[in-house]
Amino acid sequence: WKYWFTGVRQKMDVKSCVNLWVQPTRGLMDEKFVVLVQNVLPGSQLTVRAFHRCEDGHSWEAFAHYNANTSGTVNVAEDLSLGGTYSGVEPMGLLWSLRPVPGSKPGLRMRKMNVQTPMEVTISVYQGHQTEGFMDQVPLASEMVERWYIAPGVHRIPITEDGLSATLFLPSGPGPFPGLLDLWGGGGKLLEYRAALLASHGIASLALDYLTPKITMKTGRMVDDQYFETAYRVLQQHPQILDSRIAMLGLSLGGSIVFKTAAYSQVIKLSCAVSINGSHVQPVDLKDFVYFFCPIRNAEKCRSTEQNEVIFRDLLLPIPTDPTLKVDVARIQCPLLLVVGEDDQNWPAHESAMDMKEMMERAGNSHLLTVLSYPNAGHLIEPPYAPHARASSFRSVKSHETVMALWGGETAAHARAQEDAWRKMLVFLKANLYGGTNPGAASFSKL
Repeated sequence: WKYWFTGVRQKMDVKSCVNLWVQPTRGLMDEKFVVLVQNVLPGSQLTVRAFHRCEDGHSWEAFAHYNANTSGTVNVAEDLSLGGTYSGVEPMGLLWSLRPVPGSKPGLRMRKMNVQTPMEVTISVYQGHQTEGFMDQVPLASEMVERWYIAPGVHRIPITEDGLSATLFLPSGPGPFPGLLDLWGGGGKLLEYRAALLASHGIASLALDYLTPKITMKTGRMVDDQYFETAYRVLQQHPQILDSRIAMLGLSLGGSIVFKTAAYSQVIKLSCAVSINGSHVQPVDLKDFVYFFCPIRNAEKCRSTEQNEVIFRDLLLPIPTDPTLKVDVARIQCPLLLVVGEDDQNWPAHESAMDMKEMMERAGNSHLLTVLSYPNAGHLIEPPYAPHARASSFRSVKSHETVMALWGGETAAHARAQEDAWRKMLVFLKANLYGGTNPGAASFSKL
């Protein structure tokens, strides 16, 4: 394991004698790397650029302007970027500020679909402070780095029995391990990268497609509570998973399912739960939960920007006072972590979190609640260093309508939120899944 992540490479361009060091050249997606440029003229202007071609064929780039110090060195982890796709001292800005190259199709969002291959990023150094035309220039030096969502030894196991469309990721080693059910939002598809990364940190994770599974594609019917209970039993009955230490994690619509499950399920008994920009606003007795969140149902409450980006957050506002229109979070009896982007333009996550906090305070179970709230962060809070998508194309599973959805967030603040929330989420999960005499709301004051 340790040798796999300690790769250091040096590339020398004979003509310029510029040295480019990247360490490590191979690592997990949430691991930082160091980019060091050496042997340039003191005070010289340089541009450091990252380039990535996605699995879908689209190209992304990030770049920053630096001035070499008196020893002819630029250290991206410590030096000030004077401009580009990010400014200031940002050790991982070359990843989180990646954006589609000029001329790309609008509405792109970067997502890793095949976790068994790395995200390959080319780091290059150019003379001067450049902003365009990189493909027409010869860099002073270049190096390739690999970013993985799955660590060596993690097992990927497709799950298809009992009508499930899922993938289980088991950590390296004999176990047994705590388990986690991982749910994404309203776009559907089986997305594995977050579950793979969680397994790389010791938590057996089941990525579940609950909107577009094969059974729905075949019958045309949305899944019900039994589908999630079946997925839970896959974790519970696996010989390498601790059946009494299982969590649930969801983003957006997935977070809403987490709330409903934690409050009402007689089968799924969670050790803890995490919601990322979810809402408890949902009719408790509604079977077709997707329809409730469908824009067509309440189209008059949708707004659009001048750029024709659709804002969905008003669909659930104002937060209702009618108890039949929201999950009774007073019933939740496991530790609950809410990750909230305060500039979420897709979901009223902040208003929902505040209402849930009040409900739990009145019920006397607020000791179980932890809220991480981030100003200027948007809806799509992903694992660390994933590029920020303020808006992107979104196709509703229910209406099949494609729109440009506004997710919100300011790029640098959103990136900081992703890094901080991921670190604290891992602390929360491990504290409540690996045991402890007093599980409950997490304290992050010492982190």
